[in-house]
Amino acid sequence: MTASAAPTPAPSAPVVAGVVGGGTMGAGIAHILLAGGSAVTVAEADEARAASAREAVAASVRKAEERGKLADGTTADELLARLTTVDSLAALPADAELVIEAVPEDFGLKRRVLGEVAAACPDAVLATNTSSLPVTGLAEDLDGRVIGMHFFNPVPVQRLVELITPDGIDPELVERTRTWAEALGKTVIVARDLPGFATSRLGVVVGLEAIRMLEDGVASAEDIDTGMRLGYGWPMGPLRLGDLVGLDVRLHIAEHLARELGPRFEPPQLLRDKVARGELGRKTGKGFFDWTDTA
Repeated sequence: MTASAAPTPAPSAPVVAGVVGGGTMGAGIAHILLAGGSAVTVAEADEARAASAREAVAASVRKAEERGKLADGTTADELLARLTTVDSLAALPADAELVIEAVPEDFGLKRRVLGEVAAACPDAVLATNTSSLPVTGLAEDLDGRVIGMHFFNPVPVQRLVELITPDGIDPELVERTRTWAEALGKTVIVARDLPGFATSRLGVVVGLEAIRMLEDGVASAEDIDTGMRLGYGWPMGPLRLGDLVGLDVRLHIAEHLARELGPRFEPPQLLRDKVARGELGRKTGKGFFDWTDTA
């Protein structure tokens, strides 16, 4: 009798992982790594920020517990027992398999962070959570260890991860990273390292046009978003989504794409004005909508 083939093992998350930056994105990434079974170290710039990062991750995990979103039989306390926060990149675990940087969209800052992480974690895959910067440039002189791993906000809820493949990357590294992302419950798409990748390039076009429509008085912000939700099946309209992402982030990405791809990505004056006034969206309580009850 022919023996049946052994079942394919389920993908597993990295045993030891690091996250650099404990803000909104970094805390969300740490959350899903903990939920996937990883021991996670979050690195921040100083003790105060490291403490804030721990609080942010804990709040995210406990909210998931309250909503019944953790795996059966798993408690927030069990997940958080595997969380460490540190105040220097040198303190990241040397045996980390994967380290994801989630610092602000500044090329020089990301380059410096990735270089220091490469030294601290000699065998780790180095992932950048950039939504627009050239991954090939970020990966220069780092021995083919860097891949783009673009998560979406809020990370524990959004199912997509966009992998960005820099020039010359080893296909095995891409597959290993895909396996980890799938083990974290994400659906993976792969994009070449071209300006805006697959998601930011298209999403920004729609978002900028929605802002121009508001600027031109075509319709109110609420009606523009309602039109896209009910007419096109979007779960959230482009203006509210911009508020959630952060209008400063939206402006930074648009300026980068305008330099790379031309004037169709030129930011509308209304977007520049809102950023100049500090109306950045949900994180400041006001953007195109009023978020004072949720900021």
